[in-house]
Amino acid sequence: MTALCYKPAWELADLIAQKEISPLELMRDTLERIDQANPDLNAFVALRPEAALAEAAVMTEAISKGENPGPLAGLPLGVKDLEDTAGMVTSYGSIPFKDNLVREDSIQVARLKAAGAIVVGKTNVPEFGFTGFTKNRLHGITRNPWNLERTPGGSSGGAAAAIAGGLVPLCTGSDAGGSIRIPSSYSGCFGIKPTFGRIPTGPAPFVSTSTMVVMGPVTRCVRDAALYLDCTAGQHPADPYSLPAPATPFLEGIEDCPRRLKIAFSPDLGYAVVQKEIMSCVEKAVKAFEEMGHDVELWSGSLPDTGDVWGALVATDIYAQLCGVLEKERERIGRTLVAVLDGTRDMTIARFTGIQQLRARLNSVLETLFDDFDLLLTPTMPTEAFAAEGPPPSEIGGKPIPLLGAVAFTYPFNFSGHPAASVPAGLTPAGLPAGLQIVAPRHREDLILKAACAYETIRPWNEKWPG
Repeated sequence: MTALCYKPAWELADLIAQKEISPLELMRDTLERIDQANPDLNAFVALRPEAALAEAAVMTEAISKGENPGPLAGLPLGVKDLEDTAGMVTSYGSIPFKDNLVREDSIQVARLKAAGAIVVGKTNVPEFGFTGFTKNRLHGITRNPWNLERTPGGSSGGAAAAIAGGLVPLCTGSDAGGSIRIPSSYSGCFGIKPTFGRIPTGPAPFVSTSTMVVMGPVTRCVRDAALYLDCTAGQHPADPYSLPAPATPFLEGIEDCPRRLKIAFSPDLGYAVVQKEIMSCVEKAVKAFEEMGHDVELWSGSLPDTGDVWGALVATDIYAQLCGVLEKERERIGRTLVAVLDGTRDMTIARFTGIQQLRARLNSVLETLFDDFDLLLTPTMPTEAFAAEGPPPSEIGGKPIPLLGAVAFTYPFNFSGHPAASVPAGLTPAGLPAGLQIVAPRHREDLILKAACAYETIRPWNEKWPG
């Protein structure tokens, strides 16, 4: 049974459907693995073992009677601790919310449970998902399974550590500036940020003003992510931005990548600095697309650097969430986060208009790019994973970088709303994962998944996990 810990979700689902293993056997194996590995990783910060075993037993009995509990039947699921699961605390990694017991599932979690997944527990996050590494004063530091001295990234860092560490086969994630792709790159997972609105958010007490937060999966392989999206995508009345489900399921035809795609490769988006060991891995990954017969061209254009305005805009959503408690609890919330939220109060109509004007400029550049190309490839992260306790790097190869230079490739596509994924691009000489980012036109997650699946076929990574 120990061999189950790194099997992809789709394969485990097949084994359960064929009655080669039962949900109860898988859950017992999963909880044993968590007991072994989680003390080192701190991927999970809350568990529900008795309830998970009971639900797995009920599902095992149902399957034995010929019932079909769904495409994710019996699969253990980790839920990011920014997202609600009925009967569990959503702490947001923040001391004032350590007892925030919720009664209702998020839309994403409810849909995964309806498809048969069983929630095992909550995965760690930086406080309110604010940083690209996973550390908070409530639950502590989460560590990278490839090297415990390094971070798995953030904000879905607990999720990525749980996947890469072989704890569970599926985890929920969310991404406002790279929070799925950053940890997927640093931890050697597959992670996709869908088009804004693809998976509904909420229920929430306010409607987002940033329109950048996207729900999505962190998985072991591309097929797992397609399965996840098929179970979660589709309009919901609680989310006014949510999109209708695609006419064709994401899993359908996932192995049928179009031939001879025209692909742009940008090593820097016109402004980023990249660690040479990362660039070496990325260039080999890009070469694989040429080997598949696609036309890959070095893109000479550049994106406007939207880092400062992206940060100001995404902070408005966190402020909307915390404004009612900020004054009362500011001493128990991280100082950097409080300072950023205080600055959000200065948002004026003129500044907000300027942000949206820059957004229009970014959209125009990407519109032109995707008129000429089917996909865009970039590094996912400029560096390999840094120290688990932080801070992010302030220089790369001796060159100083701005604060957001450490996540230079991810946030632009939250600002624009385009779907983007990170696929493993190999290991650096230090034995740490590098990631390749694949970006597509809006609503073309299907093309990303097909291209990533073809890439995974010729450069498989599922036999290369830590430990």
